[in-house]
Amino acid sequence: MIKVRGLKKTVSSDKIPVLRGIDFDLVRGEFVAIVGPSGSGKSMLLRCLALREKWDGGTFVVDETDVFKGGWSAKMKVRREWAYLQQNPDLDPNRTALKNVLIGQVGQTPAWRRLTGMVRTDDYMGAMDMLESLGLLDKAKNKSGTLSGGEKQRVATARALAHGANVLLADEPVIGLDPHTADSVLGMLKQLCEKEEKTVVAVLPIELAERHAHRIWGMDGGKIVLDIRGRRLTTAEKSRL
Repeated sequence: MIKVRGLKKTVSSDKIPVLRGIDFDLVRGEFVAIVGPSGSGKSMLLRCLALREKWDGGTFVVDETDVFKGGWSAKMKVRREWAYLQQNPDLDPNRTALKNVLIGQVGQTPAWRRLTGMVRTDDYMGAMDMLESLGLLDKAKNKSGTLSGGEKQRVATARALAHGANVLLADEPVIGLDPHTADSVLGMLKQLCEKEEKTVVAVLPIELAERHAHRIWGMDGGKIVLDIRGRRLTTAEKSRL
């Protein structure tokens, strides 16, 4: 489904390499957790995959289409069908949690819907179901600007899923959540991978990665130095990170 070869990224201001030749293959339905120390390139990898950052080298093939050779339409397909969940979600603080889910991100919904806020009944019910599954039904009518950081993350996740994202790139999606809620959210994402063949790549703490991921990538120094099935890491493996 997804093939990346030789992904390189350098910070232009000081020419420091952030990603140093990333290679991987991903198949539909995988839940991949990225672990590693601060500054290892985890967040930058997600931003590059989401096309939020320009690549300095490498090839990016999705469903047998070369994204960079496919022109504008190939890039727009990735932006439309992939969702990037950043640490500080870009929600409209003046809209309710429900409205943020319904309206979606730029590129997910028609311009007229974003301007008018008009939605179908089916969309409304689907958004409410998604918020309920993430434990946010009681926050549906609250303005997003009043929500906690963890609640905003869950609203962003609900928004992505409600608009049919096939691939979720999540940068610490359960930060600020209590352990029970974090396990619940990650458990739901894993079920989506297994039952609906969604693909999730998420930056997570090691202990959560061990419990929930199908596959774990360990990053250090801008490279993937560990690529194993989801399980408890050995002491030796942790020492590499």
